[in-house]
Amino acid sequence: MSPLLTVEDLSIAFGDGDAVVRDVGFAVNAGETLALVGESGSGKTVTCRAVLRILPRSARFLSGRITLNSSEGTKVLSELPERRMRKVRGNLVSMIFQEPMRSLSPLHRIGNQVAEVLWLHRGATEKRARREVLNTFERVGFPDPERTYRSYPFELSGGMRQRAMIAMAMVARPELLIADEPSTALDVTTQAQVLGLIKDLQRDTGMAMILVTHDLGVVANMAEQVVVMHRGRVMESGPAEAVLRAPAHPYTRQLFDAAPSIPAAPEPAPPLPEDDLILQLRNVAKTYELRSGSPWKPDVLIHACRGVDLALPRGKTLAIVGESGSGKTTVARIALGAEPPDPGGEVLFRPHPGSEPVAVHRLSRAARTAFQREAQMVFQDPYSSLSPRMRVLDAMTEPLEIHGIGSRAERRDRAAAALKQVGLNADMLMRYPHAFSGGQRQRLSIARAMMLEPSLIVCDEPTSALDVSVQEQILSLLEDIRDRMNLSYLFISHDLAVVARIADEVAVMRQGLVVEQATPDTLFYNPKHPYTKALIAAQPSPDIDRPIDLKLVARGAGLPDTWDEAFRFTDTVIPSLAEVEPGHKVRCHV
Repeated sequence: MSPLLTVEDLSIAFGDGDAVVRDVGFAVNAGETLALVGESGSGKTVTCRAVLRILPRSARFLSGRITLNSSEGTKVLSELPERRMRKVRGNLVSMIFQEPMRSLSPLHRIGNQVAEVLWLHRGATEKRARREVLNTFERVGFPDPERTYRSYPFELSGGMRQRAMIAMAMVARPELLIADEPSTALDVTTQAQVLGLIKDLQRDTGMAMILVTHDLGVVANMAEQVVVMHRGRVMESGPAEAVLRAPAHPYTRQLFDAAPSIPAAPEPAPPLPEDDLILQLRNVAKTYELRSGSPWKPDVLIHACRGVDLALPRGKTLAIVGESGSGKTTVARIALGAEPPDPGGEVLFRPHPGSEPVAVHRLSRAARTAFQREAQMVFQDPYSSLSPRMRVLDAMTEPLEIHGIGSRAERRDRAAAALKQVGLNADMLMRYPHAFSGGQRQRLSIARAMMLEPSLIVCDEPTSALDVSVQEQILSLLEDIRDRMNLSYLFISHDLAVVARIADEVAVMRQGLVVEQATPDTLFYNPKHPYTKALIAAQPSPDIDRPIDLKLVARGAGLPDTWDEAFRFTDTVIPSLAEVEPGHKVRCHV
């Protein structure tokens, strides 16, 4: 039986430059998952975009043949006219893109954008398309599919937008799904459920998948075949079991060595000292009013976070983990003064040891400017946090210009030094953001946040877009800068392996509430709350003999009213955050 997709001797260049993809070849069978693994910039995404012929105009096909053996016959995609390619895209072959904010129209509702696939390729009526879209939304983990259908992209979190992209790619049930980092922006519980959903769809429909990822844990749980790429070439390929058990190429072994993991259980660590706190959040809550869209229905109140009490000691890292939409980013924005808390909440910042606390929630305009020099943020989405119209040099020096720091030459030197700190070259200063890969853009965002030499940095998923080797470098960099400059981090992540490495204390959030809080050595090896247990169980491991336990994940990640009685809560009955042992707090009925 012929493979569903065959790629032979593919070589691609841009403009007059050298080939960025050289002699790449692989085959994907129906119902099979092939993982393309490698660092950012290795040519994985270029190879996949070549299958759908959606490369930039400057791209040149130097050689190669791409053949699709679908239910509609054999099609040579590399030679197919553009008009016929339109019937392939989204219908026979769908793609989940890595950057959902750039792939979704900001002017159209999410439901209409997903339903458009069914209108164009299936001729579905509006009523039937809406029903199928709502069903798909429910299967990819949206807690309120109706609300999501009516929402615009800017009303959803990064993880929620990625789920919408997954729904858009799968709603028409294509024969081949190309998933470019499909779980990058997802929390681990949703990632486990979505990967399980894709597996179910493959069994039901015989759909094949090309999975582009840097997460070897995802590869171990999903792939039958693995192709390892580096600098545009295939370094190693073969059955997943053979490659993961005994990688032959040094580059593949390097990827395994760099993959983060939760370490072996240590002795419980003592709670953090609270004698020198740089940041305190007291009884912080945030409520949004969502218009119903109908004069006959009342507006809906959304509780983004409720009763959050956190304390960050100077020079330490406090991590907040939880699913997309749990309120992590809202807490971070309130901590930086970008959002005011509801009445009764306080955010206190002490720029220096022993100094009087600054009430961030009541800052004047002049005081806010001074505070912003001390506190910076690294955003989750590097594509939207860097202006596409500004060169890297302008983006890097803009904070210095706003605060009147240094001469033009001094600012340039400082920008060049910051790039070197995050592993980039100073000759990149005159480029625009679109010339960089996703991982490189995130490094640019980190460098920009450090330009003002702040004392507090809020990191909102700073490593989610990075491949494992670059992630290792960035984490080492963040740790080095924190220890050398006595920096403090409020670190938001869904990757527990990253949190286990960098955090001094971890707060687990679910539906706007902190449900468990402790040091990593206590939390990861003696979890009490069912949701914390689900997070740990959902963490993918590169060990092919340790698949994700989807039943345990579903039990802890389910609705709060399905948990054990001691942990159950509703909108009206919420248990308090009780200290079950020194430094270990759990939200439960006592």
